[in-house]
Amino acid sequence: MTWNRFVRLHARVEAELTKALQRGHGLGLSEYRALERLAAAGGELRMQELADALGLNQSSVTRLVARLEEAGLTRRDLCSADRRGVYSVITVDGRARLTEAMPTYERSLAAALEHACADPDLTPLVTLVRGS
Repeated sequence: MTWNRFVRLHARVEAELTKALQRGHGLGLSEYRALERLAAAGGELRMQELADALGLNQSSVTRLVARLEEAGLTRRDLCSADRRGVYSVITVDGRARLTEAMPTYERSLAAALEHACADPDLTPLVTLVRGS
């Protein structure tokens, strides 16, 4: 079944990305993705927007943002128009860590997809993911 092969490919790629980011930059994959989404959004997102962008629930994104804040990679800010709204804002250190980690992420993604091609069941999916 194609879905099962997709799940297998996803798990392999995620595992390789996680190892590379943790080993090289002290970042988990979710942390990297959060920094990436914040940077792409101009530096800040409401907590719910960040949760939606990452496919996380509110509780999970709160814990994730707490880890990023503890590391000095993000900070929280209240919405000036709606004091109940809370933003997660990437810091200068967060941008620097993201910039350092991006090449590792890209190399590891390419390597993970290349390794997956060794499995003939996954080759068609890798081709599809690569856009070839």
